[in-house]
Amino acid sequence: MTDTTRIPGPTAPTAGRHLGWALVLISVAQLMVVLDATIANIALPYIGNDLNIDDANLTWIVTGYALAFGGLLLLGGRLGDLYGRRRIFMIGLVTFAVASLLGGLATSEGLLLGARGLQGFGAALASPAALALITTTFPAGPKRNRAFAVYAAMSGAGAAVGLILGGWLTGLDPIIGLEGWRWTFLINLPIGVVAAILAPRFLPESDAHPGQLDVPGAVAGTLGLLGLVYGFSRAGEEAHGWGDPWTIASLAAGVVLLGVFALVESRVEHPLLPVRVFANRTRATSFLVMMIVPAAMFAMFYFLSLFIQLVVGYSPLRAGFAFLPFSVGVVFGAGLSSNLINRIDPRYIAGVGTLMAAGALLGFSRLSVPNSAADLLALGPEGNLGGDVSYWTSILPFILLMSVGMGAVFVPLTLTAVHHLRPEDSGIGSGVLNTMQQIGGALGLAILSTVSLHFAEESKTGLARDLAAQGLPPEQVGAMAFVGSFTEGASAAFLVGAIMIAVGSLAVWALLDVKHEELATDAPEGVHAG
Repeated sequence: MTDTTRIPGPTAPTAGRHLGWALVLISVAQLMVVLDATIANIALPYIGNDLNIDDANLTWIVTGYALAFGGLLLLGGRLGDLYGRRRIFMIGLVTFAVASLLGGLATSEGLLLGARGLQGFGAALASPAALALITTTFPAGPKRNRAFAVYAAMSGAGAAVGLILGGWLTGLDPIIGLEGWRWTFLINLPIGVVAAILAPRFLPESDAHPGQLDVPGAVAGTLGLLGLVYGFSRAGEEAHGWGDPWTIASLAAGVVLLGVFALVESRVEHPLLPVRVFANRTRATSFLVMMIVPAAMFAMFYFLSLFIQLVVGYSPLRAGFAFLPFSVGVVFGAGLSSNLINRIDPRYIAGVGTLMAAGALLGFSRLSVPNSAADLLALGPEGNLGGDVSYWTSILPFILLMSVGMGAVFVPLTLTAVHHLRPEDSGIGSGVLNTMQQIGGALGLAILSTVSLHFAEESKTGLARDLAAQGLPPEQVGAMAFVGSFTEGASAAFLVGAIMIAVGSLAVWALLDVKHEELATDAPEGVHAG
């Protein structure tokens, strides 16, 4: 017999709260967490010079954050369910702020890398709690849809904002004796602290269930995710690849540990990740698509940023600003879809959004530059290979198409991924959604980097042979062959990314089965709202 118990809406204290300020706190926290994945990228050479970090270890400034963030998201989401989401949200913000202070004042490689790992831990606590707090703070319907739109816009725009902000801060002259790169970390300190202080005033607390933490599951799940994220990240690096022993060992260990995690979860009374979270077909589809689509999107940022710097000749800061329209497009797409979701089923909004994103990547795959020995020689040693590539006609239209499409994907799929969850599962559901995006990003970059490298190497070999036959010095041959072949690899990666999103689109159209009227209710599966 179906349970007809009425389920209350958001926690009672929200009635007297300022929902606008609550959304500001949640959005600022999410933006801070997302942009920190890219804000330090442009600063890496300056950090390496100041702290004497070699190139091999410099990548750990980015990878260390991604590892801690992606590996601890499930644990962070469940801690919010068990000990109170606002409490965990505040602890995450304070941890992130303290870690940012340590990173900004770091005097050694070890301290900086440790601070980045601690930042990732803080982010893993704050991010799933922030998403779950939207569900518990905003009533179902238009208000919650708008809140999810803002959250999705922050998530989608954060990477581009990070590149711009990182480039600007890195270029600043020293302030109170601190180099510009240090401010890419220190800027988080006041934001995190102020947000944590204001959280009790504007955000309600959820019920706590202490004593139910699945410690064996937490250990196995966290280590398993760490293994996968590290393995995929290493597989995407040209210096290592899929055949590297540490890549294979890390991926194998991750799979084994996640198998142990699944076994533990099936036997404990209070599992870290209840199987019921995946029982709903629409939710499972949302999780799958939110792994596939961001995988291609993150790779787009990676390859396109390299293309406009290495081939077109943009400076790092100008490259960052080239992505500014992406932020605008995501905000527009998210706002539009949050209004449409009140009248149109999520399948159609997300389905069209995925097709737009796939079309954008298909457009990027058609970018072309001179790639024959004769054309390269005609340019001369100082020739700009990308001189004929117009940002306004060849790049900007597809950035806008991609960004609006992403906004149209993130809002409905975030709603369907966490909607109809039991109140006690909101945090872990949010953690799963964030984990899917992190795993997807690492896997997508690994796969598309492999594709790019394969096609680039094939092109590079032939170019180098033809250029060497013209009697050019080896260093000039290498430089011209690399730039001439890069677009071949990037174009292939964009094309495969378009295929990946097309697969995600097919899943949306075929499997996402929920009506827009259902999103205006708070009742979990099997429970009627009326």
